[in-house]
Amino acid sequence: MTNLFSIFDPSTSLLNMKLNWTSTLIGLMMLPTHFWMMNNRYNTSWNMPLMILSKEFNMLLSKNNKGTTLMMISLFTMIMINNLMGLFPYLFTSTSHLTMTLTLALPLWLTLMLYGWMKNTETMLTHLVPSGTPNILMPFMVCIETISNIIRPGTLAVRLTANMIAGHLILTLLGNTSMSTSTNMLLLLLIIQMMLLMLEMAVAIIQGYVFAVLMTLYTSEVN
Repeated sequence: MTNLFSIFDPSTSLLNMKLNWTSTLIGLMMLPTHFWMMNNRYNTSWNMPLMILSKEFNMLLSKNNKGTTLMMISLFTMIMINNLMGLFPYLFTSTSHLTMTLTLALPLWLTLMLYGWMKNTETMLTHLVPSGTPNILMPFMVCIETISNIIRPGTLAVRLTANMIAGHLILTLLGNTSMSTSTNMLLLLLIIQMMLLMLEMAVAIIQGYVFAVLMTLYTSEVN
């Protein structure tokens, strides 16, 4: 049990070189290239879901903000690829660390807050007091809304990290118990692991989608 969390340890080294974090760059090889003379099936399979996401993000932003939409699609793609790569054996899951998730959430949130308070100060102040709030509760609502706004990057980072760690730990525990089980139980355990692996693949995609959608909603509030 002392080595249970070793799969999430970024300090393990290979040939005295810490190469775990470089596994994040493997996702760049999976991105489609646009240097073909004609469109191919690989680009089409990428463009179809990205176009659907672009339409949805434009609806959430209530404006045709192409720059923000492109940023959120890139964020979703990066998180999804890193989550899925963590399901491969002997690959490091970078999104299971707060170092990675906070690096994604905190700068984006801080940029939105600075832009909102500098450009739309009145709008940001009105968000602190929901409509229909009694005058007595207004000071308390300002404190509650301020705290909920401050903890947003933390909740984004912890949500992604916790979901990645939970699924990987379950798969690791089941894999470790397979060495001491009977043949009949081993078959049942294999079926359970296959079902959990399919669930983890869905979770990897959903968590990237949730992260991007929540950041898009925060952007729409600022605008």
